[in-house]
Amino acid sequence: MHSRPNAPAFHYSNAPLLVAFMILILTAGCDRLPGKPTPEDRWKASTEVTDFSQLYALNCAGCHGADGRLGAARPLNDPLYLALVNAATLHEAIARGVPGTSAPALAQQAGGPLTDKQIDSLVEGMRSRWGKAENFNNVAFPPYSLQDASAKGSAPGDSQRGAVVYQTYCAQCHGKDGNGGPKGGSVINPAYLALVSDQALRTAVIVGRSDLGMPDWRGNISGQPMNLQEISDVVAWLASHRPAASIASKSK
Repeated sequence: MHSRPNAPAFHYSNAPLLVAFMILILTAGCDRLPGKPTPEDRWKASTEVTDFSQLYALNCAGCHGADGRLGAARPLNDPLYLALVNAATLHEAIARGVPGTSAPALAQQAGGPLTDKQIDSLVEGMRSRWGKAENFNNVAFPPYSLQDASAKGSAPGDSQRGAVVYQTYCAQCHGKDGNGGPKGGSVINPAYLALVSDQALRTAVIVGRSDLGMPDWRGNISGQPMNLQEISDVVAWLASHRPAASIASKSK
């Protein structure tokens, strides 16, 4: 019969200390357990997401392009546009949408999915990532809206005067009648005009389309920027080609 080697004695008085030691080891390493998500990867309620890239991809990229460019709608990755339009106007456009167009209201108060904080994150993200306000410190911008233009002395737009303005500044790209030319597509297509507001037309005339090579209000004719009245008049001429059924909603 073989005798059992002597085993070290276990003192039950040490058990609480051993348990505490094991708990310390397990809790110290739990954040590194295989398969456990990092704090950034953990599930969040949709209203808690504030990351700009996620919010933009889910709510804006479908129309304005994956990187804010080359989408069906106006590029948001455009420093000139972001210098022209203030943060409050951007916030309002995101929150309330543009009535009569395909731009939806995204604020929860208007039936959309986003909180005010999330809309703030979108506005701040666009301006910090894509804006370069310092490049335009010495630029005198035309008034953004027709209301602002009227306040600065511009008369309401006149389509007959606008026809002359169009021939001077726009026909070389979009054709003499507006149906398209060597450098630009039609600007009087009924389907296009039914989808955009007068303000969107005005913004396009002032800012251009940087992603498509369309010049801003200063670049159509070298050394001859469009003045306040010419901008209002050519917008009136463009809007005059809109289908009658949608004129009322797009003039707001």
